[in-house]
Amino acid sequence: MPRRRTRSGDLPTAAEINVTSLVDVAFTLLVIFLITAPILQGGVEVRLPRAQAAPLTAPDDGLVVSIDRTGQLFVGEAPVTWAEFNDAFPRIVRERGVGNVYLRADEGVPYGQVLRVLGRMKALDVASVGLVAEPEEE
Repeated sequence: MPRRRTRSGDLPTAAEINVTSLVDVAFTLLVIFLITAPILQGGVEVRLPRAQAAPLTAPDDGLVVSIDRTGQLFVGEAPVTWAEFNDAFPRIVRERGVGNVYLRADEGVPYGQVLRVLGRMKALDVASVGLVAEPEEE
């Protein structure tokens, strides 16, 4: 449809928004978020043993202690030594007012080391200590 000229002879300005560049930016951001979302899932790399276990309902309300394959101890995502764990763990539990603690141990970690960490956590009278495992495949 041809545009009509105004009385002065000029073409009127078009009041249309070009959304092509907006759509391009939106799709680019979508692709970036889809690629980076799996990377953002933090945590300690632990291969959990399989057991007949119910899924956790609210793991965000407690503190997670992890032991990786090499035996390195983590409180949350911060690596700690055994001496640091003995000092820092009680302080963290008091400061955060944590009632539940979850122990994630790699299936290759010696049983004695898991019990040592578990015993220290139980000595602090933490309300609940849960052992995290992958559900068994049927």
